[in-house]
Amino acid sequence: QVQLVESGGGLVQAGGSLRLSCAAPGSIFSFSTMGWYRQAPGKQRELVARVFSDGTTNYAESVKGRFTISRDNSKNTAYLQMNSLKPEDTAVYYCNAFWLGNYNYWGQGTQVTVSS
Repeated sequence: QVQLVESGGGLVQAGGSLRLSCAAPGSIFSFSTMGWYRQAPGKQRELVARVFSDGTTNYAESVKGRFTISRDNSKNTAYLQMNSLKPEDTAVYYCNAFWLGNYNYWGQGTQVTVSS
């Protein structure tokens, strides 16, 4: 069973920052597209950002210019730097490791709460 270990969630005031981390096994990390998704109460899970194995990134429109996804292949860890947080960013954030046709793994989720 592959385990993705997330950390960095918490409570922050609007305008503040948080950094999420996701550690994955070294056996899969370099092959994986690493993504962050979020799910707010009563809403569907949505893609926030992802970074491909070649370093290419893409973002949801709602977070462009505020969030930055990155990966450190030497540490088998992906990061999501979240700045200028808004109350509507409040959600459970999930890490995802994906390789088309091979696997699709999820972390346990970490709560991010932004107070107004």
